[in-house]
Amino acid sequence: MALSTSSVITLNINGEKRTLPVDHRTTLLDALREQLDLTGTKKGCDHGQCGACTVLLDGSRAVSCLQLAVAAEGREITTIEGVADGARLHPVQQAFLDFDGYQCGYCTPGQICSAIAVIEEHAAGWPSAVTADIRPEAGVPALTAEEIRERMSGNLCRCGAYVSIVQAVAQAAETEARRTAGAAEGELTA
Repeated sequence: MALSTSSVITLNINGEKRTLPVDHRTTLLDALREQLDLTGTKKGCDHGQCGACTVLLDGSRAVSCLQLAVAAEGREITTIEGVADGARLHPVQQAFLDFDGYQCGYCTPGQICSAIAVIEEHAAGWPSAVTADIRPEAGVPALTAEEIRERMSGNLCRCGAYVSIVQAVAQAAETEARRTAGAAEGELTA
């Protein structure tokens, strides 16, 4: 008896359920671009080394060229098309515009998705390879330029917009910290 090499799967993408037939070998990147017409996620190296295809899976960053579409079933997938709140840009998107954190723009969707996760990882206290003190009692390290560069190192930019990207991530992190602090303060006074 021959085993089936394809399945019909349902993916939860940007808050919308999408059902599609896929060959079991189809990557999430190819399913997004070729079958669902979500072309914001870019195909760069197709080897998981450049980060152009970065998306968020259950809020964590993942290179979609190494993720099989069938393995993403049941997970929350956010692509660049789903990070804005309607017409209102996500703070990371706005910061990339404000600081010219892009040049040709090809890597920008992956950079933005990665930056969103970096800010959340940092706020949760996750250390990086350059974090000096990783003891829990040390608290969350400062999000320095060195920390941002290390945390974003899986995303390459052929145009060399790294200085602006670091500035954009720092600004977006500050915006998110102010928003979170304001929300917590509002909860305390309510």
